Amino acid sequence: MGDREATADRLLKSSARLSYDPDVDVHWAAPLNDDQFFIPEKLVSLYGTPLWDTLSRAQRIELSRQELVNTVSVGIWFELILMQMLLRASYRQDPTTRHVHYALTEVADECRHSTMFARLIERVDGRPYRNNRWLQLSAQALPAILHGPSMWVATLIGEEIFDALQREHLDDESVQPVVRAVMRIHVTEEARHVRYARDDLVRELADAPWWRKEFARIVVAVGALLMSRLLSRPRQYLRAGIDPGVAVEAARTSAHRRETLAFGARKLVRFLRENDLIGGPSARLWRRAGML
Repeated sequence: MGDREATADRLLKSSARLSYDPDVDVHWAAPLNDDQFFIPEKLVSLYGTPLWDTLSRAQRIELSRQELVNTVSVGIWFELILMQMLLRASYRQDPTTRHVHYALTEVADECRHSTMFARLIERVDGRPYRNNRWLQLSAQALPAILHGPSMWVATLIGEEIFDALQREHLDDESVQPVVRAVMRIHVTEEARHVRYARDDLVRELADAPWWRKEFARIVVAVGALLMSRLLSRPRQYLRAGIDPGVAVEAARTSAHRRETLAFGARKLVRFLRENDLIGGPSARLWRRAGML
């Protein structure tokens, strides 16, 4: 069994040992506490800004609710794209390999995660956030365009930043218990997805021509910039009763916010630099995203 198959085999065994059913493993009927946040206070985009100081506790909690709903809405959108990419990749490969078996296992995981996130939005009395028409239409082409290294870096930009930030929820007792339960499931299962993507990315980079590497650099940098923008949508402030123009500017110029984004991206940035996937023109996009 080659290295690729051995990695997939280990991940399949781990999936068999430690996977969750959100219908069973999340106490959806648990009451919400009016005085608890929906994400850790320090992760709210306006935390540490002068604007934050003007908000009442109720406004801060409501903004945390809107940012949770926005984040998991982005997560659902990303996971739907990822599932398509995994299925397209599996379509071209030998279905008897452990590598394909794990790809299909990951698709099953992501189906459950998307359903879980959608149910969480309902549970916290939220409304999902949708992308604008241009982004929604253009993103439909990604599963057909992204292959090999570019597919895996797109996967990692969606998985690793969310993973790092969601880990901050787990032991924070100021966060609603139902949110922490959902994040615990996602963090546990997502760790396998990250391992799978990293392993295949390194393997494919070894034989990739220079232009494939350069394209992957651009894809992941654009993804980082897009991620930073989507996590501070004007509509989340509007729904929280805050002037969106003032709030967006406050979030994007906040030193604390940039530190938070850089914290979320730090492991991914280190891994990408080790594999020469940040550099040249793409580094400017990373800096604009606030993740370096």
